[in-house]
Amino acid sequence: MKYESTKEALEALNKWQETIAAYAHAMGVMYLDATTAAPSDTWEGRGRTMGVLSQVVYDLTANSENGELLSYLEARQEELSPLEKREVEVFRKNYDQTNRIPAEEYVAYNVLLNDAQNVWHKAKLEDDFESFAPYLEKIVAYNRKFAGYYHPEMKTYDALLNEYEEGMSMETLDAFFAQLRQTIVPLIDQIQKTAQINDSFLFRHYPVETQRVFSDNLMAVMGIDRSHCGIAETEHPYTTNFNNKDVRITTHYYENNLVSSMFSVVHEGGHALYELGVEDRYNYTALAGGVSMGIHESQSRFYENIIGRSQAFVHAIFPKVKELFPEQLSDVDETMFYRAINKAQPSLIRTEADELTYPLHIMVRYEIEKRLMDGSLEVKDIPALWKKLYKEYLGVDVPSDREGCLQDSHWSGGSIGYFPSYALGSAYGPQMLHKMEEDLGDVWQDVEKGDLSKVTGWLREHIHRHGSYYKPGQLFENVCGKFDAKYYTDYLTEKFTKLYGL
Repeated sequence: MKYESTKEALEALNKWQETIAAYAHAMGVMYLDATTAAPSDTWEGRGRTMGVLSQVVYDLTANSENGELLSYLEARQEELSPLEKREVEVFRKNYDQTNRIPAEEYVAYNVLLNDAQNVWHKAKLEDDFESFAPYLEKIVAYNRKFAGYYHPEMKTYDALLNEYEEGMSMETLDAFFAQLRQTIVPLIDQIQKTAQINDSFLFRHYPVETQRVFSDNLMAVMGIDRSHCGIAETEHPYTTNFNNKDVRITTHYYENNLVSSMFSVVHEGGHALYELGVEDRYNYTALAGGVSMGIHESQSRFYENIIGRSQAFVHAIFPKVKELFPEQLSDVDETMFYRAINKAQPSLIRTEADELTYPLHIMVRYEIEKRLMDGSLEVKDIPALWKKLYKEYLGVDVPSDREGCLQDSHWSGGSIGYFPSYALGSAYGPQMLHKMEEDLGDVWQDVEKGDLSKVTGWLREHIHRHGSYYKPGQLFENVCGKFDAKYYTDYLTEKFTKLYGL
């Protein structure tokens, strides 16, 4: 197609972006419905619809006219604004990657993920890895193949890591995790030798209906605008966004565990605040939403751990917790509650892991994914290796696959290379806090009062509002300077040394 001017080409680009955003919205609503509201045996028809929509999106993204459009605009860089240049850059990456995947593979993979998520859900409930394994084998095979399409010059796993955190590699992560291990393992050993914190009262009977009220209260304290952010219930909590005016978080309630959902809501609420804080100008473009999973997890883990597990936040919410659960917490005071939610003890479930041992859960998944991608591990051998690594890294025995390698939804959704983002995000947070306190001084007096406006305002100004305008490394360095994991290890050492009187 011939364009008469750069203006005409940009209008075509905007229409292209809006159309793809509309299909992504529709498919996102289908996914949200599938995981929260749809009856259990409805996956087949949804799979057919997803197949049709995936084909349309593929055709929209990979057609040759769009390649010509991008080339036309790339040849006229001097006529583009910085925002338009970045949109072209991001769309070129998406176009090239999609174009390298044969259409039939792209559609078949999306249908596979729809089916796999349904099978995983059932397999987890029934502790039946064998039923899920054939689907995971296909997902692994597709990801190996796609990695070769994306970046044939890279190692397979590096190409996938780059999809979630641009510029990330196994070399960087190996060094990062080694640094964490040097700090975390000795700290855990010291803690194991001291008197353990009593957290038994967190596992009394907490009615789900009251927990739902508690979730509403937590979202209010966090300053989440409920006219733009809903909450639903699902097997594995997640956040999805359609634009900066429509974000959804999910949680899972357990009647015998108060803090499982509590920290899911605060964690997912952190994701939501990021999406809600993106500037309007990025809506319906390639720059909408958070820039990477590492930066996204820095926000969710910041609210979950640095804020949510702080003495100041506990002081703000504890009166409401006591009001909602007077019998369950009749013998519990604020200090006991703070200590209990920060108890460090190796455990089985990643999403319920304490702040200190959490990175070890990520290391297990990282080691498994590396081996899946280089071909040295077969899917059928995942359960055995999972149990071995949990014993080696965390010192715990894994009694079932439901509490082991079936606990996370990520692989069923094709997200191989995602898990390291959780550890990176956790490590970004303390360095952001350091810069925030340099700029604002003491923010904790406000947090104690249940006022997170200064915290969220600073993050919105420096991180949220930019959407995907900057690459993740550039965004972080613009705000905090060069990433240094020592901020994270110092934070963990100081916090848990004080908590346990080491």
